[in-house]
Amino acid sequence: MSVLALVHVDSDGSMARPAREAMAAAAGLASQLGSPLAVGLIGADVSAAAAVAGGCGAVRLLGVSGAVFGEPRYVTDAAAAEAICRAADATLVVIAGTSRWSRVAAGVAQRLGGRADTHVTRLSAEGGAVSVARWYYRQRIEAVTSRSERPWILLVEPGTQEPWDGPSVAIPIDMVPVTLPAIRTTVTGVRAPSTGEQTIRPDAAVLLVAGAGWTKKQPDGQTHVPEAEVLILGFLKGARASLGGSKSLDDLSGEGQAVLPFMTHLNQVGQTGSSPRHRKGLATCCHGEEPHVVGWRFISERRAINLNPNCGWAQGKTDVLYVADAFEVMKRVNGLLT
Repeated sequence: MSVLALVHVDSDGSMARPAREAMAAAAGLASQLGSPLAVGLIGADVSAAAAVAGGCGAVRLLGVSGAVFGEPRYVTDAAAAEAICRAADATLVVIAGTSRWSRVAAGVAQRLGGRADTHVTRLSAEGGAVSVARWYYRQRIEAVTSRSERPWILLVEPGTQEPWDGPSVAIPIDMVPVTLPAIRTTVTGVRAPSTGEQTIRPDAAVLLVAGAGWTKKQPDGQTHVPEAEVLILGFLKGARASLGGSKSLDDLSGEGQAVLPFMTHLNQVGQTGSSPRHRKGLATCCHGEEPHVVGWRFISERRAINLNPNCGWAQGKTDVLYVADAFEVMKRVNGLLT
């Protein structure tokens, strides 16, 4: 049995945290099995990442490089992944569960005659048998799964593993030739928010969740949406935090009510949205409904601000509840951050 960690290399030659998490998970699995570990690198230029990958205990490095492989595209990503998997003759392939890999993993598994499983949170081996854990039913049930089909492609959920952060070791890299079919798509550029407008930071230590209370009438009988915007964005900038939103806040735009202009459905956390894995979380003006709490399942330290001491957050769903006005609290917090 052999283990392959397959990673994308960023445009600057580095490996992002999800890639290093997958590499660490693959190294741990190979160690449990007593099997050799190979690392496959895909990108425009993989030379800089090769030294980092060589330090994780890999006995073999395989690479696919070239400008055409630097951009996310199904036809090139799938062809490169297939070529490396065949060259490595791997039975277990561990990759990061990013949007880029999730798009091609099932297709690669089909080409290789194997299987793929997504959202893996834990990998283990006992007596040579490999099993993985993942969540089902909106992350209320954890199941442990084993498969006999090989190769088995495992997409590791970002944020569930400690990233590889060891010394660099220079070992030779075998470049794998790839035969590409006709490419019918062209990447013309990348659109991204400026640094000052960025509100989603997956690697941030703190997640601030804004609820619908920010847009409701305050004690003076008026709404203060512009002030709420200043306070929320000020905290995000000062704490380098990420922003989440409750479903009730996201729904306001369809109800003709005042909205926070920087909040979109991409910020939603909860039952129908993302499940963040930040170390700390602060919920503000949220009523603590169950879908929102489900989204906070993997945050280790949870705090909330609400004027109502009997709100949902007070019922064992948060570690610390501040019974106070979120506007006043965030003014004081932002003052401490400046």
